Amino acid sequence: MKIVFKYTLILSTILVFVACSSKNQPLQTVEKVDLNKYLGTWYEIARYEHFFEKDCKNVTANYSMMDEDTIKVINRCTKIQTNEKKEALGRAYATDVTNSKLKVSFFRPFYGDYWVLILDKNYDYVVVGTPNREYLWILARTSTLNEKIKNEILQKLPTLGFDTSKLTWTIQE
Repeated sequence: MKIVFKYTLILSTILVFVACSSKNQPLQTVEKVDLNKYLGTWYEIARYEHFFEKDCKNVTANYSMMDEDTIKVINRCTKIQTNEKKEALGRAYATDVTNSKLKVSFFRPFYGDYWVLILDKNYDYVVVGTPNREYLWILARTSTLNEKIKNEILQKLPTLGFDTSKLTWTIQE
C-alpha cells in the first residue's frame, strides 16, 4: 500500500508540473532600451497578421514622448486594395527600468504587451513580440532590411519560440 501511495504522489507531482508549464520557455528581452534612441519612425518589415493591420502596406510606427513616463504611438498604413490611409493613435509605458517591456494601448483601458526581443546596437532594426508568441513585428529605420540581417533574425526567431512561416512580409513602396 505504501508503494502505491508513493508512486501516486510522484505521478501527481509530475502531472502538476507538466500541466502548469507552458509550451514556450519564458521570453527573454534585450537588456536595456534607451528610449531617446528608440523614438522616431520605424518601418514595418514583417509581422504576424492581425485584424488591425490586415491588408495593409506602407506600415510605419512613430514613437514620441508625451510626458516623462508616456510614449505617444502613431501607427499608419495604407490599405492595399483601396489605397485608403489609416492611422491609429495610442500610448505606451515601460513596465520596468530596462524599458524593454512596454504596455501599449490603442483601446484604453486595455493594454497589450510590447517586448523588445532583438535590438540592433545602432537602433537600425528591432524585433518586437508578445510573451504568448501571438504577435511579432520586425521593424527597421528604413523601408528595407539587408538580406544578411533579415536571415540572422529569421534564424534567431525559432529559438525564441516564434514560427517564421507565420510572418507576413510588408509591402513598402
